[in-house]
Amino acid sequence: MELRIEKVTKEFKDLKAVKDVELNFTPGIWGLLGPNGAGKTTLMRMMVGNLKPSQGKIYFDGNTISSLGGEYLGRIGYLPQHFGYDKNQSVEDFLHYIGSLKCIDKATRNKHITDLLEQFNLSDVKRKKIDKLSGGMKRRVGICQAMLNNPDILIVDEPTAGLDIEERRKFRQYLTTISKEKIVILSTHIVSDIEFIANYLILMEKGKIIESGESHTLINSIDGMVFETVVQEVKMHSIEQQYPIMNFRNEGNGLVTIRYIAKSPLENSKLVKPNLNDFYLSKVEEVQ
Repeated sequence: MELRIEKVTKEFKDLKAVKDVELNFTPGIWGLLGPNGAGKTTLMRMMVGNLKPSQGKIYFDGNTISSLGGEYLGRIGYLPQHFGYDKNQSVEDFLHYIGSLKCIDKATRNKHITDLLEQFNLSDVKRKKIDKLSGGMKRRVGICQAMLNNPDILIVDEPTAGLDIEERRKFRQYLTTISKEKIVILSTHIVSDIEFIANYLILMEKGKIIESGESHTLINSIDGMVFETVVQEVKMHSIEQQYPIMNFRNEGNGLVTIRYIAKSPLENSKLVKPNLNDFYLSKVEEVQ
């Protein structure tokens, strides 16, 4: 199974939101990481058929998604950052409505809805109006509607928005379980959303893909270049002119611990293992 994006560009009047993007998605979890305004949502809306590319094509298993039409739509699940619903609909009624739109037969629909409500701890509120739910519960309802047709491709924009710590953990666990045979694409600007679960990473900035590949390979590309040391706070500005600083912690008494990237480190620095945040920020620095 493969979702292929071939030289895709999307223009809005004078703005190029997505520029000449080429990607090949295969089963596993893909983290699409970039700041707000990088073009992630526009790219995803093209992948689910809500927008047409200005240039280029998107293929699923060798066929353009436009030629597949409803067959393709029946194999994807999409959770946008904000999903629409009738404020008078109950959770259960909403999911049945979405299931009917996806042409899922009633028996299958009933089973999937029951299973998903239980999986995401929504059984107790299934008759409650969605508009009366908390933000986290609404997000879980959104996840359920995206998974209702047991899609081959799941695309989620800002996956953990509104979820508490335990809900985030459970959602990550769920995605890890289903990703063995599905393409799961998670778009976010929050590194921690994908740091431990993404098999593959795509870094997007200003409409372009600046890096993509297997997570561990990309992160290990800066192995031996990430250091930590304690410096005087008054020297921070001059150090920032020389080194990309990835993180810092105030130690009090005018001292700050900094985490930075360098080929020739400062004195008394300790070499540390790189993480996704280090890699991401280092690449963003390069394109500024």
